[in-house]
Amino acid sequence: MVLEDSDVEMIVAEIEVSEHDVETPHGRIHCTMKGSPKGDRPVILTFHDIGLNHKTCWDPLFNHEDMAEIMQHFAVCHVDALGQHEGANTFSTGYEYPSMDQLAETLPLVLKHFGLKSVIGMGIGAGAYVLTQFALDYPNMVEGLMLININPCAEGWMDWAAHKISGWTHAEPDMIITHLFGKEDIHHNHDLIATFRHHILNNMNQFNLHLFVKAYESRRDLDIERPVPGCNARTLKCPSLLVVGDSSPAVDAVVECNTKLDPTKTTLLKMADCGGLPQVDQPGKLTEAFKYFIQGMGYMPSASMTRLARSRTASGSSITSDGNRSRSHTHDGNRSRSHTNEGSRSRSHTTEHGHTDGTASNNMDQSGPKSAEVSC
Repeated sequence: MVLEDSDVEMIVAEIEVSEHDVETPHGRIHCTMKGSPKGDRPVILTFHDIGLNHKTCWDPLFNHEDMAEIMQHFAVCHVDALGQHEGANTFSTGYEYPSMDQLAETLPLVLKHFGLKSVIGMGIGAGAYVLTQFALDYPNMVEGLMLININPCAEGWMDWAAHKISGWTHAEPDMIITHLFGKEDIHHNHDLIATFRHHILNNMNQFNLHLFVKAYESRRDLDIERPVPGCNARTLKCPSLLVVGDSSPAVDAVVECNTKLDPTKTTLLKMADCGGLPQVDQPGKLTEAFKYFIQGMGYMPSASMTRLARSRTASGSSITSDGNRSRSHTHDGNRSRSHTNEGSRSRSHTTEHGHTDGTASNNMDQSGPKSAEVSC
């Protein structure tokens, strides 16, 4: 099914939007629910990065025409970190902003408020960290995660020193810009950078933002490690899609995170010609990857893949747990890479190369556990 522009506009217009303030021990969290939860189906729950709120972070993705089909099947709950939403009141002097771990502890209260059993998480940067911690602490509440620019590590001493030194000569908005965007974006995409700098300066509560930034800079290492036979390692139990642009400042951190997760449940997607915010740079390609991801979880089996239909070629690669690469080639009859997950669920993976958006491989079990690394 291919949706026309008029169909997309009708779907967007019909989606009910409601705003809620959810009580937590640290104050009220602002949440925006789009659509109505559908039976036992999970809700897509988003969490943004520092310097952003749910609108500036996710509107380019969820307003994209290709996302309309997903919105027909899933309600979406956008969570704004404490004090980061538009029009937020300034925290009182002496207010102790919650840590990243404490922010993760507020999410069960959000689910309880809306009567939700489980979610598919979608986070970026600080939001990806919070959702990962939430999934580690409450695995039964999280069915899947799409994590953009995830950094599983605490800020190191060198990072701390660099931030201290740069803080003497650069305003915090400029430091946030270097966190969100790569050098290529900063040097060449002046309009994009100006737009987000204006948002940070004029639409964010500066006092509240500073507290959120400090909380993220004070994060600890995520307690995760890649499972090995005979060892009950703590790691994510749900399917995970790690996403990063090839010119993002978070590339190394995302690759590091990939080494700590279960290779049979994790896909690393590197997006070509893409900066620090894939949902802004390439919302169509990211939507396509997300469709494959949720199809692999057993949802939306008949979802249209409009971009795949426009291309007949694709290439991809898988990476074994010990780093050896094997090549996979496209077959016209099979447009997705799939794994068997513990014999019950099948995983679906996607890759896009240049203007192509699919790959095929169905022989992924010859040499033990593997995670898929794909680039688009």
